[in-house]
Amino acid sequence: MSRALTRSLLLSVALLCGARMAHADMWIFVDDRGVKHYASSQLDPRYKPLLGSMPDPTGPVVSGGAQIDSHLAATSASMRSITAMEISPGFRAVKQHVRTAADANQLDFALLQAVIATESGFDARAVSPKGAMGLMQVMPATAERYGVTNDKAGTVSAKLTDPKTNIHTGARYLRDLVNLFPGQLELAVAAYNAGEGAVQRAGNKIPNYKETQNYVQTVMQLYKRLSLPAQRQQFSMVRGRVRAEFRGTADAAQAEILN
Repeated sequence: MSRALTRSLLLSVALLCGARMAHADMWIFVDDRGVKHYASSQLDPRYKPLLGSMPDPTGPVVSGGAQIDSHLAATSASMRSITAMEISPGFRAVKQHVRTAADANQLDFALLQAVIATESGFDARAVSPKGAMGLMQVMPATAERYGVTNDKAGTVSAKLTDPKTNIHTGARYLRDLVNLFPGQLELAVAAYNAGEGAVQRAGNKIPNYKETQNYVQTVMQLYKRLSLPAQRQQFSMVRGRVRAEFRGTADAAQAEILN
């Protein structure tokens, strides 16, 4: 096989993998307070596609022209969306707490970020109809399991409005769920939403609850997208040369397109 043909095939694999990764549906709604709400489906008309128009991942992949331009544009849009989240006041105010909690509990920073974004949109004042509190939407009963108690300093619910307490408590719970379902991150995420008992009753599968299924999809898609800038994809353009490298856990594809 010629070098040119090999390069063309590698390019096709790389761009197809990248397009499929980027094409995963994500929707966003920004409320009147500027809080971003993410979802894996359009929950109502207020939600708009996170990345706008995307290339069709099932369509033909060619070694130049509009398909590549469309893919690079989609990647650029993805980067802008993630950048917008990371420079938002809500995220910047708690970033160090997220980093510290992730390190303390051996969690991926991007995973914790994705959970918080899905749970509350980085709104420390968020309270669910069921009484879940704060950034990681921690239930008071769950917080009590991790040593948060009513005392002179305040009630459990009041303490969960403190970003540091909330994030560290939620991260400890998530870490325990990851340990409970080793190697099955989607189940740990499902358990964070529905409770570990619901996952176990479902036969160690994602429960057949629409809310939980959407939640898992949202967190996992956002997690992949947040991991994209540092780990998944690198682009550089030097003197008319586009270099794309797509990294996975078991394989990688890379290509060079020369003018």
